[in-house]
Amino acid sequence: MATRLLTTVLAAALGAGLLASQQTGGAWPDFLTFYRQSLAQHGIVGSSIALIERGRVVERAHVGLRDQQTGSAVDDNTIFHWASITKTFTGIAIMRLRDEGRLTLDDPIVKYVPEFRRVHNPFGPVEQITIRHLLSHSAGLRSGTWPWGGQEWHPFEPPGWEQLAGMMPYTRIEFAPGSKYQYSNPGIVLLGRVIEDLAQEPYETYVDKQIWRPLGMTRTFFDRAPNHLRGDRSHSYFVTDAGTTEAPFDFDTGITVSNGGMNAPIDDMAKYIAFLTGSRDAATQAGYDAIVKRSSLEDMWRPVVPVSSNVQMGLTYFLERHGGMDFIAHSGGQNGFISHFYLHQASGKAYLVAFNTQTTSQKSGNARNTRALDAAVTEWLIGRWF
Repeated sequence: MATRLLTTVLAAALGAGLLASQQTGGAWPDFLTFYRQSLAQHGIVGSSIALIERGRVVERAHVGLRDQQTGSAVDDNTIFHWASITKTFTGIAIMRLRDEGRLTLDDPIVKYVPEFRRVHNPFGPVEQITIRHLLSHSAGLRSGTWPWGGQEWHPFEPPGWEQLAGMMPYTRIEFAPGSKYQYSNPGIVLLGRVIEDLAQEPYETYVDKQIWRPLGMTRTFFDRAPNHLRGDRSHSYFVTDAGTTEAPFDFDTGITVSNGGMNAPIDDMAKYIAFLTGSRDAATQAGYDAIVKRSSLEDMWRPVVPVSSNVQMGLTYFLERHGGMDFIAHSGGQNGFISHFYLHQASGKAYLVAFNTQTTSQKSGNARNTRALDAAVTEWLIGRWF
């Protein structure tokens, strides 16, 4: 009952349409000018952005194309790849299993992934590496899932568990677990394996049933698109000094799905942000709590290890301080897609942005870089909207 009500409330809120620009303090027209000019300056083929307040989309914009070849424009239906933002859903799934008493964060990873015993840990027994270490990117594991080579015959990502397991005897823990931060894709893949071990079903099935469906994220999927959504899936592009190249379309992230396999339109992601924000409506919050306890989300937003002078790592979420304000955030980047969200809990304000182009052009007088553009969007919004 709570889940049905939650979906209804979210649909009503998100379907209410755009609010007047006064909701953004008059800043929206100025932002749109900046946003459109910046997209053109950085050679972005297509992008979407949404401002969200207390779970409602108050402004949104779509600029450019989702498919250069056909000239199809980015619109409300366009589905972007959110890459590493998937990690936050993996973290929520782990916390849900903790809520149910099926694991603790201090359990050693080898309890659920016995193949991990073959990893070389020069700092002590491999049993000292815990689920908490993996959630906080402090286990000492390398950054890349597939770190060797770069040959054309290598897979896009390791397609099956046996490939990742086969790398474990050649994997070395690089620092004392828990002592510092190092972003680790394989660490999150291991957590996906934990979820499958305890749920006794594929990771994708568990997340869809226990998180996406209750939130009403009906157009969200992992990896390759179902036929009825394939036409809305954005293509992606790499732009360099040599020109524009289309990236592989409708790709499969293989065994790394729990690390970065999610695809969704902006409105589905706005439902996720509404869930993170929480609700003052008791029935809606009850639906949220059926997914994971609010206290567990708040546990994920407590600092574990420092990342930089103004960024801390929580449990799969980055905790950032900008302009005297605290934000919950995560970015994504894969196969030409770049994405980000920032949530300011104190005000209930957030934004989502997705680009379908990765630019790395360094021509004199015309340097273009999507990550620099992403940072500029954050700086503008923090300075003039949050």
